[in-house]
Amino acid sequence: MISAQRYADAVRPVLDRLVDTQAEAVDRAADVIAGGMRAGGVLQAFGAGHSEAFAAELVARAGGLVPTNRLSLHDLVLHGDAPRDVLADPKLERDPAVAHQLYALAAPQPEDVFVVASQSGINGSVVELATLVREQGHPLIAVTSVEHTARVAPRHPSGHRLADLADVVLDNGAPYGDALLPLEGGGAVCAVSSVTAALLAQLLTAEVVRRFHQAGEVPPIYLSANVPGGDEHNLALESRYAGRLRRTA
Repeated sequence: MISAQRYADAVRPVLDRLVDTQAEAVDRAADVIAGGMRAGGVLQAFGAGHSEAFAAELVARAGGLVPTNRLSLHDLVLHGDAPRDVLADPKLERDPAVAHQLYALAAPQPEDVFVVASQSGINGSVVELATLVREQGHPLIAVTSVEHTARVAPRHPSGHRLADLADVVLDNGAPYGDALLPLEGGGAVCAVSSVTAALLAQLLTAEVVRRFHQAGEVPPIYLSANVPGGDEHNLALESRYAGRLRRTA
């Protein structure tokens, strides 16, 4: 039977495997991110669909790194000139053209590092952004399901998947189709990629902070805005990156 306990029992070994198998990749990704930040760069995070949760986990949250910026398909409307109804298109993330608009709206600097998350790693906006990022000389970290992406055909005209373009690939450990618990008669329920992505985001944060400490530097870390002095602390750090960090409601 499907139950909360059965899902919890299924998630635990996935998380344990992720920690064990992705340690080296997390180290390499943290080297890249810390190097970019110490050079004055910002971590630009993007995920379409439910992979937006990964970007949200990295950006502008208590205990997280300040020099981070979240790219989103909503930017096309909030910061660009696209009409609101463009967001009603469920296939928007498959459109390669939107990647160029997102990159232009982000206006990244050469030191910026990109991390792009996608369970399947095949949709047009994701692969086009990865392609553009590499062409512009930015380091690229991919977060994807290695099992899922290997079993589906790319949708980008180049025939590339996200993982093909990345300097570092982090496997989110999610199965093909994302859901963990099989249903009688076919299909499955209870996705896991958002859970593993959150873990990966915090593993990266911890390792980046460790590299700042090893270099004898104070890492730029957010305090909760809901503790005394939090707003003042955060605004002082954000001022170092004026105009480069989007902070919306």
